[in-house]
Amino acid sequence: MITPVLPLDSYNTAVAVAGEYFFYFMVYSFLGWVLEGSYNLYSQGTFRKEGFLKGPFKPMYGCAPLLLLAAKDLQLPVPLLLVLALIIPSAVEYTSGWLLKAAFHRQWWDYKELPYQLHGHICLKFSLYWWGLATACIYLLQPVMEGLYTVIEPLWGMVLPMAALMFLADLLWTCRVRRRGLKGLELGEG
Repeated sequence: MITPVLPLDSYNTAVAVAGEYFFYFMVYSFLGWVLEGSYNLYSQGTFRKEGFLKGPFKPMYGCAPLLLLAAKDLQLPVPLLLVLALIIPSAVEYTSGWLLKAAFHRQWWDYKELPYQLHGHICLKFSLYWWGLATACIYLLQPVMEGLYTVIEPLWGMVLPMAALMFLADLLWTCRVRRRGLKGLELGEG
């Protein structure tokens, strides 16, 4: 029999917190997909913009709020949280852009034409947008999400394994398809 490293109560609490944070990750990733699609509809006339994943999720929009929630849970002063609301989303966007370009030799977004940009992955204009969105997310949207989670927590406990499997399947399938496309380009087929 495998015994958990943490006492059972602590283990159950850790699992519950992880499940709650995964809920926030999924909701914010989906809302990010809706936000980008809406922005694309406004700027390009079409809702669908190809992202890294094939499904309706933008993981960057799930990661940044989780990091900000963790910072908020540390009881940091509000001015420091506001600075982090500028830094964290930009750092997540830069890291994501760099990793995707390194792994798949493709840049899904490019800010090179905008002033005050860094390698085309981030720019001041969008960093300020993310700052406003992150601040609104933490102080306005997150209390609503916490209330929603409280209401659906029993159902989420049953849905979580399926949601995790669907997200993992999308991630693995997307990586496989994109790596296959990359190999085709390396062989001169593309």
